[in-house]
Amino acid sequence: MKVKVLVATHKAYAMPKDKELYEPIQVGKILHPELNLKCIGDDTGDNISNKNPSYNELTALYWAWKNLTEYEAIGLVHYRRYLSLNRKKSLVTILNQQQIETLFQEADIILPKKRRYYIESNYSHYAHAHHIEPLDLTRDILASKYPTYLATFDIVMNRKSAHMFNMFIMKKNKFDQYAEWLFDILNDVEKQIDTTNWSTYEQRVYGFISERLLDVWLETNHYAYKEVNYVHMEKQNWPKKIGSFLWRKFRKPSKELGAK
Repeated sequence: MKVKVLVATHKAYAMPKDKELYEPIQVGKILHPELNLKCIGDDTGDNISNKNPSYNELTALYWAWKNLTEYEAIGLVHYRRYLSLNRKKSLVTILNQQQIETLFQEADIILPKKRRYYIESNYSHYAHAHHIEPLDLTRDILASKYPTYLATFDIVMNRKSAHMFNMFIMKKNKFDQYAEWLFDILNDVEKQIDTTNWSTYEQRVYGFISERLLDVWLETNHYAYKEVNYVHMEKQNWPKKIGSFLWRKFRKPSKELGAK
């Protein structure tokens, strides 16, 4: 099986040794050609490389959708985040070709295990961390353009876990379906919001929204998937992350889906 897993990056970093399977790609390359990362960029062929500040790693996803037509499966991971059957922080133990093909015998989609929030719903977590208007607008677009997805959207938003990080490996037919649906929705959101005065972080809005849409697409279409471990290659400061999570939650009034 011809599989290609893109490794989205914006900096020099240790990369997988399997060059046939894993392909580092500089995201936003059209904006930062001076980085000279010695890998392919998201700025060739049909691309949205110039939108990287607001679309994040999705510029690599779009590039793969439009330009990698010869593969049977496409994946996306990050320079410091990978999928693995192991929990070890090592490039040696990330998913290899044989493991991917074995997992594909059970499902057409491979995902990291869900991230769990416990004291927050997906919607309230987003509301406490970001401007909520774009996510509410996303719901409105689904209601008018993709109404069969609306009920699942509400279920997912009220849940306390989700498949995050825009990481997956999918057989090509599923990948194409997802990309077409996702970018159509994000394009409509982009036409209706003005992020000019937002912080650099908040301008990454389309990447944030997309993380909340994957489960909506999966569950509406009843697509089976296999979960594997998500491995972050760097040491994480969990006290700081938890503190930040709690600060965001309690600095704003609680907000639930549909509340005004």
